[in-house]
Formats: sequence, C-alpha cells, structure tokens
Amino acid sequence: MRMSKGVEWALHTLLNLHMAGGGPVGNGQLAAMHGLSATYLNKQLQLLVKAELLTSIPGAHGGFRLARGLERITLLDVVQAIEGDVRLFHCAEIRCCGRAGEIEPQPTEACPVKAAMVRAEDAWRQALAAQTLAEIQAELDRRPAIARAVHTALN
Repeated sequence: MRMSKGVEWALHTLLNLHMAGGGPVGNGQLAAMHGLSATYLNKQLQLLVKAELLTSIPGAHGGFRLARGLERITLLDVVQAIEGDVRLFHCAEIRCCGRAGEIEPQPTEACPVKAAMVRAEDAWRQALAAQTLAEIQAELDRRPAIARAVHTALN
C-alpha cells in the first residue's frame, strides 16, 4: 500500500501548528519548517481545511490554525483528508474471466480474495482510527528540543 507524501506533510504540519501554539501560521512558514514546496503544501492544507481539521485565516496576519484539538484528530482523519475515503483494493472478479470464467456454474458467493482484502483494510483503518495526534504529540513532548525548535521557527 502506498500513500502520497502529502499524508506525511499533513501530519507534521498539524503537529507543528500545535507546537507553535495552534496558529495562525502562514503556508510559507509551515513549508520552510521542513524545506517543503509551499505550493504543494498549500494543496494539502486546503484539503485539511475542507476536512475541517484546519481553519484558514485570511489577511496579512492570517494563515492556518488547528480546527480542533489533537485529541480529536486521528491518523485516519488525516489519511482520508489527503487520500480520500476510497477502498484500496478493487475486486475485478477475475475469477470469472478467461478459462476460469468458463467453469460452470459461475460463483454466486462473495470472492474470498476480496473478503480477505476487505478484512485486512478494515483492520488497518481501525488501527489508524484508534491513534490520535495527541498520542504522537505525547511522544514528541518527551523530546523538548523538538518542540522548542518548532515553536521558535514558527513564532
């Protein structure tokens, strides 16, 4: 399974905003924090706004701010905001194609391959939904130099 770099960028940006006091922080500052493309990061930020994970503040002193606390943002929220809420596995029913498809009778039960893949993806989604950004932040809090560096860079 692959996710775009946007998921990683979004996760770090949400955590950085929290460490900077919640925002607002401008796109350029957020991008510079990790040497990212401001143009590409802005696309991710807009997706986070649309998913109601961030709020966009217009104006000269505007930028982006967390829309809710890290304890209310799960890894699944971020993945879905950036990647969308689509299934990773798409069963094309190849068991009914080619020579296998000539076998009589045609299967009427669910494809066992599809069922196994759906179970695995559901477990993955449940694991993402069970972990909040607050839990990740707690790990970062045990590294005070990181929080100080982010706070200094973004304020």
